[in-house]
Amino acid sequence: MTANSAITLAHLSDLHMPRPGFASPRHWTIKRSLGYINWQRGRKRAFAREATDAIVADLLKKAPDHIAVTGDLTNFGLPDELDDATKWLTALGPSSKVSVVPGNHDIYVPLRSDIGTARWAEYMRSDQYGASLTAAMNPLPPPGGDIRDAFPYVRRMGNVALIGLNSSLPMPPFVAAGVLGQQQLDRLEDLLKQLAKNQLFRLIIVHHPPLKSLAGYRRGLRDANQFADVLRRAGAELVLHGHNHTNTSVTTEGPNGPVPVIGIAAAGMVKNHKQPGALARYNLITINDAGTPNCQVHLTGYGLLSPNGPVVELENRDVPVGRADLGVMAGA
Repeated sequence: MTANSAITLAHLSDLHMPRPGFASPRHWTIKRSLGYINWQRGRKRAFAREATDAIVADLLKKAPDHIAVTGDLTNFGLPDELDDATKWLTALGPSSKVSVVPGNHDIYVPLRSDIGTARWAEYMRSDQYGASLTAAMNPLPPPGGDIRDAFPYVRRMGNVALIGLNSSLPMPPFVAAGVLGQQQLDRLEDLLKQLAKNQLFRLIIVHHPPLKSLAGYRRGLRDANQFADVLRRAGAELVLHGHNHTNTSVTTEGPNGPVPVIGIAAAGMVKNHKQPGALARYNLITINDAGTPNCQVHLTGYGLLSPNGPVVELENRDVPVGRADLGVMAGA
């Protein structure tokens, strides 16, 4: 891959992979019990592993350069679920080709002595280039440590820098909100400025919708305004997220033009009450001439039109993005 060749990235999110049975009594908590009731009442019929398998099979045929998974691989964050998700990630591709950020269902409740999503450490770690930028790129913390200490991470593909953020941490029952935290936001701002100086296309992946307009207090990012302030000062070229189980495309203000923020429907969904027709899906994002004034981004969406139907093309469009010029990411 040459520095300015086209780079393709596949984005999928919110698999909520069903798993037979539940957990041993020691894993029952009030939140998990309520979540299990909710699963039995409706979500169980909204998600199907067969849909995820069909999406992944079609995605792999396209042979993207990289795959981004923006969280909620599991339903209750149980150790057995996390183990299953690890096996799924291994089948999806090597950690050098797959990047993951955790979702709120993956970090559902505190796991005490269990390592939780640290099982996915190889998929949530900076590459050699990213590790050279900041001392924050360390192995995931031991049990009991704050997983946010390992974020952001950075991976480079040609002139594209992928930045992984963690917005998920245990929340009370009936709350699915997220928090980045000031430490992660400060690190992010420093990284974005350094990557701009290096004339790289900055692509952020995060689970929660990162703008106030995209989710309410119980489900949204609690420090969305602070995140928007970071983008306003430092800029980015593209932000990808999940969590809402719907397709959205908005922009937020950057220092030299708007920053696209794209959300995606759940990869395992076969029934959606929130947005009829938004079934299992992935996006294929092609970035041409990244890091140059001629940078262009194209998005093609693939997914299901009916629960048992084939994976088909759903969307095909250009995404206006900022462009690099003389070390400053300027608006198009």
